[in-house]
Amino acid sequence: MATESPLHLLDDLINTGQQQQEQQQEFLISLESIILTIFLSIIIIMTVCGNLLVMVALCKDRHLRKKKTNYFIVSLAFADLLVALLVMPFAAIELITGEWRYGEIFCLVRTSLDVLLTTASILHLCCIALDRYYAICCQPLVYRHKMTPVRVAVMLSGCWFIPIFISFLPIMQSWNAIGIEDIIEERKGLAGASNDTSCVFLVNRPYALICSAVAFYVPLALMVLAYQRIYVTAMTHVRQIETLQRAGSAPVSGPTPMITVRSSTSSDPTDHYRLRTTRALSPSEQAPIANSRMRIETKAAKTLAVIMGCFCLCWAPFFITNIVDPFIHYSVPWQLWTAWLWLGYINSGLNPFLYAFLNRAFRRAFLVILCCGDERYARQGSCSYGQVHRACSAASVNGTSIALRLSFLPNRSYSDNGRTILANEQSQDSVGTL
Repeated sequence: MATESPLHLLDDLINTGQQQQEQQQEFLISLESIILTIFLSIIIIMTVCGNLLVMVALCKDRHLRKKKTNYFIVSLAFADLLVALLVMPFAAIELITGEWRYGEIFCLVRTSLDVLLTTASILHLCCIALDRYYAICCQPLVYRHKMTPVRVAVMLSGCWFIPIFISFLPIMQSWNAIGIEDIIEERKGLAGASNDTSCVFLVNRPYALICSAVAFYVPLALMVLAYQRIYVTAMTHVRQIETLQRAGSAPVSGPTPMITVRSSTSSDPTDHYRLRTTRALSPSEQAPIANSRMRIETKAAKTLAVIMGCFCLCWAPFFITNIVDPFIHYSVPWQLWTAWLWLGYINSGLNPFLYAFLNRAFRRAFLVILCCGDERYARQGSCSYGQVHRACSAASVNGTSIALRLSFLPNRSYSDNGRTILANEQSQDSVGTL
């Protein structure tokens, strides 16, 4: 018995050490699950609140309903809201628990909704870029001809119906699994789960190429071209403004004609510009304008960089992996897939901030809603050009409002028989965000 006691003590020490290690592992796993739950919950809640606020703002503010671009923004918000309500919660539960609890059929439905809604969100971003291209790079009559209510409705319908052909139709018919059935069954076997406790979604090469092209690469190319033309147009008018500002500092006899640019939502094309007379700007008023071009140009570049940068950063990793994975025998780790997928989901939470919160009209509507209808935040009147040094910075919409509003003017409106014509903003939100 004396010889057995040390052995029992050693066994007890080993068992106690193993139990402590198991308890530590369970604690770390629980802590990881708690942190992951909090992080994913924050993403879902912010996405729901941001997009819901955009939709409520459009419903309550009649000024927002006058602009065609805002219908794209509210439809985008609806798509992103559905992503947060119908897709993210199930993906979060699967990620936290490590298993799928809702059966094979709902797995296909959830996956189809995922592809449908995220693709719809991306197509809305493309339509917003095209709408801004026509609004900024074309004359008012051309924009009205291109972006009729019928065409807007067709574009919005396309944003919702085109994704059906790469989501529910092929996924429910299992076209994405043609030729890779053995790989899918092997992947389920490696997970040690049945169809009821796993949701494995792999795609063959044709589906990966077609889906990625429709959902990402074609919209990305159109967005790059549209925003590149927008930036070039904006900078062209910034330089024209600089020339007019220099000319305005020279002494002139008599009153100087001034163009007042009105809101692009007016039904009369002639309301976009009219001539009136006013005094020339004094040298003290011209001084702050001299350095405004660099600020406007820099802010416009930063705005476009943020919009395109966030879009590419959120979705490019996923769609690059989506194309590469079928050609490397599906060897991408599931952890990397999950990270790229949630990075794309985060884009649905960023869209309200990029496309609505940067818009002054939307911000006013948000303040009215959040402050329970406080009239102090109602739309204010126009600014006068006598305060042009403030209009060049604070009164701009994403840094390019003056330049973009001049793009609505015909070329002949920049000069009148050699007389200087200066631009004045009658509406600060005639174009919306850049």
